[in-house]
Formats: sequence, structure tokens, C-alpha cells
Amino acid sequence: MSVKILSDSTCDLSPELVAKYNIGIVPLHVVLGDKEYLDGKTITPEEIYAWSDANKATPKTSAIGIDEACKVFKPILDAGDEIVIFTISGEMSVTSNAMRLAAEDLGASDRVFVIDSRSLSTGVGLQVLEAAEMAAAGKTGAEIAAHIADVTPRVRASFVVDTLTYLHRGGRCGGLTALAGAVLKLHPKISVIDGKMGPGKKYRGVPKKFIMEYATDLEEELKNAEPKRVFITHSGCDEAIIADVKAYLEGLHYFDEILTTRAGSVVSSHCGPGTLGVLFIAK
Repeated sequence: MSVKILSDSTCDLSPELVAKYNIGIVPLHVVLGDKEYLDGKTITPEEIYAWSDANKATPKTSAIGIDEACKVFKPILDAGDEIVIFTISGEMSVTSNAMRLAAEDLGASDRVFVIDSRSLSTGVGLQVLEAAEMAAAGKTGAEIAAHIADVTPRVRASFVVDTLTYLHRGGRCGGLTALAGAVLKLHPKISVIDGKMGPGKKYRGVPKKFIMEYATDLEEELKNAEPKRVFITHSGCDEAIIADVKAYLEGLHYFDEILTTRAGSVVSSHCGPGTLGVLFIAK
């Protein structure tokens, strides 16, 4: 018996990381008008941005259905293996609930460990990689779930947005706030706290300036992080800016691994282009 590590597509891990750690990805749904797509499979963030700007609307996203989850789980369970599956925060989606119900329908609640990440994007991904390393080392599903229960509250997921337009379209900030942000050229830091997104410091200036200011503001937290890895995750940023953030993190001489990933369609549809986050696990 082995343990298969799965995650919904909001973990935003690159294809290279998914292959390296043998992770199964279950795509969430993205709905543009009357057409439905699979995150990471049949739609790209660029296509979402084009549709959103043309229609002045944010695409709808939907959770994985119970039947879909059952189809993913059944062959793994039939092979005699356990499953540890990660989902985006339950405060943002009902995906974790659907996974639990699917496990119940299959009579496998004792072999399917559903983990509500209480996070999003590579805040989920950080937990997934921890679990994948444990699975490769031969740990059981119960052992992995117990370890992740300690990791989850220590995940630090935040990002700074270039535009408030997409958050406004999705109902995550008011019209006056979005207008004021556009006029004053404000770029808020958004942090995930207790499974929910909340606003923080507001930055000003061009992307090269405010993104680096956001990153350097994290320095004390970064120096008290688990040194194993840190993520730079973006929704479509200038490569030179990404390189500057990576060079800054390298200059700390602290992290064993600095990983850069591109946010998928679900996360990108809500934050818009030009968003960048630095995500890590606190000690």
C-alpha cells in the first residue's frame, strides 16, 4: 500500500513540480458566459483576461463535483492505496466538502484524508510538497495528515495586486475602493488569514517599485521561515521584476530552494494580471 498525493488545481504548482513529486491534479471549473472550462487544461489565464476585459466581468469558478471526485478516487482505492488530497480554503470554496462526501460515497473515509489547506495558490502548494516528500518516504496517510495539521497554520500566503479591477468585478472590493485605488494608483497587499483574504498595506508607484517594496517588507518574516523552500508566484508579471525578487531572496542566503510558478486560471481570474506573491512556511 502506498499514499497518492492529490490536490485541486488551485495549488498552482508547475508541471515540472507535479511530475517530480508525482502529484495528481484535479481541475476546478472556470465558466465564461455559457462555456465551461477546466483550470489548467482547457483554458489559460490570458484567455480569461481577454474575456474578462471584453465583458467587464469576472469569470465564475466552481468546485469539483462529488461524481468527479469519485472517478478520481476509485481507481486509486481499488489499487489498495490511500489518498491525501488538498483543497483551496473552505472559506473560499466547497471543494473540500465535495471531496469528503465522495470519500463517504465510496465507503473510504478511513483511506481518504481530505485536507482543507486554509490557503490558496502555492500556499496550498507548499503543503502539497511537504506531503509528497512524506509519501515518498513511506509515511501513511494518517501520519501525513497529522504533520500537515501542524504545517497549515504556519503557511504565510500573501500577494500584491497591480489592479483592483478584477477583485472589484468578483465582488471582493467595493466600487468606490476600486475607483479610489485606480485614481491614487494604490496596490494593496492581500494576505490569507484564517482561510480568508484580507487587505493590508497599500503600496504606490510602478510595478518595479511596489513589488520590490512588498517583498522587502517581508524580510523579517522570511528570516523566520522554514528554510526548505519559498515560492514566488505571479499571475503574469514582467520577467525582469520576477528576476529582481528572486535575486533579493537569493541575497538573503537563507532558503535552500527558491521556486517560481505561474498562477493558474482560477486564482488569476480573481486577482488579475501583474499580481505577485511570496509564500513560505513560518517556523
